Amino acid sequence: MDIATALLSFSIAAGLMTLTPGIDTALVLRTAAVENARNALFAAFGVVVGVLAWGLLAALGLGAVLAVSEIAYRVLQFGGAAYLIWLGARMLLRAARGARADWRDGDPSQSQARRTGARWFVRGLTTNLLNPKVGVFYVSLLPQFMPADVNVVAFSALLAGVHAALSLGWFILLTLATRPFARALARPATTRALDGITGTVLVGFGLRLALSDPAG
Repeated sequence: MDIATALLSFSIAAGLMTLTPGIDTALVLRTAAVENARNALFAAFGVVVGVLAWGLLAALGLGAVLAVSEIAYRVLQFGGAAYLIWLGARMLLRAARGARADWRDGDPSQSQARRTGARWFVRGLTTNLLNPKVGVFYVSLLPQFMPADVNVVAFSALLAGVHAALSLGWFILLTLATRPFARALARPATTRALDGITGTVLVGFGLRLALSDPAG
């Protein structure tokens, strides 16, 4: 397999994986719908940085530890599950209380906007990094697209960059798609419904992750 073929093949595989609904997509889409486009993009950037980090860890061989060490996998597995359940439970509680977005009724101050953006960046990053299946996926996938006579670390980082770029482009499209419906999505009943749906999805993902078999 030459470099061009490897890049094209990986781009197709990564593109299909990006389009498959998952935790990251649910988080970004909910943030775009309930909060605003700015916070959604911060969450998306956090997810993308997580993708790059997993690609680099897999390239350096550290990600392989998750594939061979059940203890390491379990620690990350239960940590990620607990985080997803906590995040989902907060959204469910928010939906039950009928709370609105932190600063929906007015423009936030610059410092408050920075804090809110940073918080969503961390949520996106943490959600991605605490999913051990992403690490195992990279460990199993990257070697299949590795041409002969290339620097493994550098080319793995390049492939992770391709995946990150595709993910960012998809998240931007999702965020833009919510803009025409911003007024309707801003209604309290709608935001409560979206928080309830997304919270349920995140709790479900968390429980599924906690109960999943490392070999599965």
